[in-house]
Amino acid sequence: MKVEIWSDVMCPFCYIGKRNFEKALTRFREAGEVKIEWHSFQLDPEMKSGTGKSVYEYLAERKGMTYGQSVAMHAQVVDAAKAAGLDYRFDLAKVANSFDAHRLVQLAKKHGLGDEAEEALFKAYFTEGRDISDHPTLSEIGEAIGLDKEELGDLLATNRMADEVMNDIGEASAIGIRGVPFFVFNRKYAVSGAQPPEVFLGALEKLKADR
Repeated sequence: MKVEIWSDVMCPFCYIGKRNFEKALTRFREAGEVKIEWHSFQLDPEMKSGTGKSVYEYLAERKGMTYGQSVAMHAQVVDAAKAAGLDYRFDLAKVANSFDAHRLVQLAKKHGLGDEAEEALFKAYFTEGRDISDHPTLSEIGEAIGLDKEELGDLLATNRMADEVMNDIGEASAIGIRGVPFFVFNRKYAVSGAQPPEVFLGALEKLKADR
């Protein structure tokens, strides 16, 4: 059974969706037979890194809302994350383009560490307030999950894995994905958004029944 997940490491609902899906897996008897593959997606490919703006300022400008409205909206997301067992610190978060982080994920996938990379990047951005566009930071994250330092250096010094990121994004467009997280089960069923664990469990049970 294969579950493919299109996600952006800067998407707050993607991290919540990941955690809820994991909770569903703990209740699924055949969880050991489920293969998970992460796919790249960028909510804002034009986002600039190193602007010095807070995430509150960024969202206010992008959505045409007031700073106060942006703070209130983020507070709601913090509550949703807390319900999933996650600690979001938007007061620490650094606005950054996620493309190079996705290249790191693609490299990690080659070594069977895609899930570890996603988790580490989510935590770095949402909880630890780290800049996930910063190359030394990405190298440190990669080494921490078991990737080779020299290979990471080559990745970050070049445009390696850029095609893999763009291929994922292109495939998302081709199959009609407009937002993430987006979960595809055996290319037969799909679940969109950070749904409750019960919804993911239902999709997994459908796969089991099909077998």
